[in-house]
Amino acid sequence: GFTDRDDRGQEGVEKLYNTTLRGVAGERRVLQDARRQVVKSLQIIKPVEPGRDLYLTIHAGVQYAAYRALEKAVTNNQATSGSVVVMNPNNGDVLALTNYPSFNPNISSEKQAHLYRNRAVTDKFEPGSTLKPFTIAMALEAARYAPDSIIDTSPGAIQIGRNKVQDPKDYGILNLTGILKHSSNVGSTKIAFDHPPQAMWNILWAVGFGEKTGLKLNGEARGDLISHVNWHPFDHAIHSFGYGMTVTAVQLARAYSVIANGGELVSLRIAQGSPSFPKVRAIKKTTARSILSMLTVAVNEGTGKNARVQGFSVAGKTGTARKLLDGEYTSKAHMALFAGIIPADAPRLVGIVVIDEPHGEQYTGGQVAAPVFSEIMNEATRLLNIQPGSGDNRSAIENFATIRTPPGSTF
Repeated sequence: GFTDRDDRGQEGVEKLYNTTLRGVAGERRVLQDARRQVVKSLQIIKPVEPGRDLYLTIHAGVQYAAYRALEKAVTNNQATSGSVVVMNPNNGDVLALTNYPSFNPNISSEKQAHLYRNRAVTDKFEPGSTLKPFTIAMALEAARYAPDSIIDTSPGAIQIGRNKVQDPKDYGILNLTGILKHSSNVGSTKIAFDHPPQAMWNILWAVGFGEKTGLKLNGEARGDLISHVNWHPFDHAIHSFGYGMTVTAVQLARAYSVIANGGELVSLRIAQGSPSFPKVRAIKKTTARSILSMLTVAVNEGTGKNARVQGFSVAGKTGTARKLLDGEYTSKAHMALFAGIIPADAPRLVGIVVIDEPHGEQYTGGQVAAPVFSEIMNEATRLLNIQPGSGDNRSAIENFATIRTPPGSTF
């Protein structure tokens, strides 16, 4: 953020914590000459109250690593912009929050809205296949499916009225892990259709979509999660693989923290000592562990191979979402996404990478966003002295709070 010439916060943390940082001006009686210049200070009427120090949860090293990797990815892929969020899933602390293009607050000419807009907080996008783990979570929560349940995705497409949902090819019979590994839209749709629309909406609301994350940064968007009452069958289908709704990067990070920490929803924070809200249980611990295991396979064997970090187990999901152009989804503009968790066997970090409109032969989440996650986490684990499998995940099973249920719901 930055301040105006009177040191009043105008953007970002400077604006949010302006009262804390600025302090209160004092008053004194002085003797002035004819030119109104102070000759002598006579009396302190009201002492100055200096501003207080503010300590952020941001880790300077992780922030720099994230910015450097993001800048390279946006530049090399000729993308429009990008965002990265890195957080601790066990307490909600944001360790890196960066965007590119960015700006230097010391250069007045760079204080332009399109440069200093905090895209990770303000910009909404359809999450695409990064949402599929929550469709699987819905199925496990309802006990209609087990991890080894199978779904026939043949012939690789399903007709829904005038619309069609399809996969890149016919994947045949898949279990739940296979649906995430191959990122099957047809498999996700069939699972969704085995449950009422309210069940799909409930799981999305339970993991924090459709509401702010707790950061309180100005301009934070809620995202769009319309009521299931208004869904047509095709709406029901596309919500299962991340269309028909919008999220922000920080919301997606918060949702993946539910998978990482054993099923609890945490509020995000960017300043140490700021009030923290009690955790609430969003999904069962067994559900979270099952999804985590499936996402590990999706990285090791599926579309997320480029997110692997040497020596660590990584869980995650790629996403390649087509963008709307003139009211229709186009194959010429995409959002490349990756949402990941490390170490998968004892989660300490969640990372979200969003690359807007990469150009060139490589444009998918697996090709463009996953390598950014790998580069950042290779540095972050070293800087934070995180060892493979050494994470302390106790907070994921402590302080269980009330079940998070929408008003009037039986979720």
